[in-house]
Amino acid sequence: MSKKTVDEIIEQGIYGAKEINPDERRKFLGTLRERIVIALTASQVRANQVQPEVEDAIKNNKEAKLYVNGNVDYSYLSKYIKVAQNNNVSYTIVTNKEHNSEIGLVLAYDHAIDKEDIYINENKPEMKPATQEDNSGGFSFLKKWFRR
Repeated sequence: MSKKTVDEIIEQGIYGAKEINPDERRKFLGTLRERIVIALTASQVRANQVQPEVEDAIKNNKEAKLYVNGNVDYSYLSKYIKVAQNNNVSYTIVTNKEHNSEIGLVLAYDHAIDKEDIYINENKPEMKPATQEDNSGGFSFLKKWFRR
């Protein structure tokens, strides 16, 4: 165990304890990316239903902790908090007045697990590139309308 110098003690008193990856911690509601099982954006948390992937992750990772963004309205967070309570998973509401993270919720351990995919992909319709045929279909309607 190393001894702290007087300067280090004074600096810690003035600025607080040194923190590893403070930007990453602000983004991920106080935890590190390498510890996260699953993460939702704030807009995903605002969806009407609980994301089934999150519910499964909570059920299968009972030693993990749920962190929810306190800047998101509680009415949206409550459904996830209820799932955590029903599965005896602890949770924390994280409110950072200096930084509003786009992350709405994370389920994380207190140690690294290095899971590659932590985000749930929203079901967005695939956009296929427009072809010449597709474009002419829309214009043919206009051509017919103006011919009248």
